[in-house]
Amino acid sequence: MDFIKAVLLGIIEGITEWLPISSTGHMILFNELTNTSEGFLTTDVFLYVIQLGAILAIATLYFKKLNPFSPSKSKQEKADTWQMWFKVIISCIPAAVIGLLLNDFMENFETPFVISAALIIYGILFIVIENHNKKASVTQLNQLSYKTAILIGMFQVLSIIPGTSRSGSTILGAMLLGCSRELSAEFSFFLAIPVMFGVSFLKLVTNDYIMTGSEWLILLVAMAVAYIVSIISVKFLTNYVKKHDFKVFGKYRIILGIIIVLYFSIFR
Repeated sequence: MDFIKAVLLGIIEGITEWLPISSTGHMILFNELTNTSEGFLTTDVFLYVIQLGAILAIATLYFKKLNPFSPSKSKQEKADTWQMWFKVIISCIPAAVIGLLLNDFMENFETPFVISAALIIYGILFIVIENHNKKASVTQLNQLSYKTAILIGMFQVLSIIPGTSRSGSTILGAMLLGCSRELSAEFSFFLAIPVMFGVSFLKLVTNDYIMTGSEWLILLVAMAVAYIVSIISVKFLTNYVKKHDFKVFGKYRIILGIIIVLYFSIFR
């Protein structure tokens, strides 16, 4: 059963990490519906390290764009790539500082009703912002200023609120700052690399949990599934936002938030 659940969690991670719909909200529903309240699949080691599979998907899909040493790039293109990485690192500073300070404290608010509230509020924001969305003034990474990058990083800090969604907060922030949907989604992908890798690494080296051989196998399978599903999810989102807005995700968040509230009000 742990193996089957790990595969399902890999699917959930691969979808919800990149779509702005909150991985936390889906995890809590999954754990309730599968009666998963303890064991290896609920440990921080599993829930955070599984994210490495999702990160590798971004590295695979955008390898050339992310690689400043690519021999096929011109001198200017290599310089632009380094500039992009500097902007990503600067954007991650607020989350690294504030997130580390408040992470343990915010875990106290990881309740169904806080998660539901965040799902619904951000769902409404997606719809409202899209209804008033003007033509984007920033459509390319090289047009993104350092000031805008760090402001997007401040929005990313909001993702420490359970149910907010890291991708959701950064995409909303980027759009409010004048970025196009495509750029907002892409920059959100890139921001995830240092943030998720850093958190996963810290959980591995600071956690006292000692995994067995079978638990290592379960984790690797879940990561592999997250990797495959992430590639599909990222391709879907990048193609979707070229012709559509984010309102459908806003509506989905509102529905999911209501379902969680009703479930825990009636059955708990």
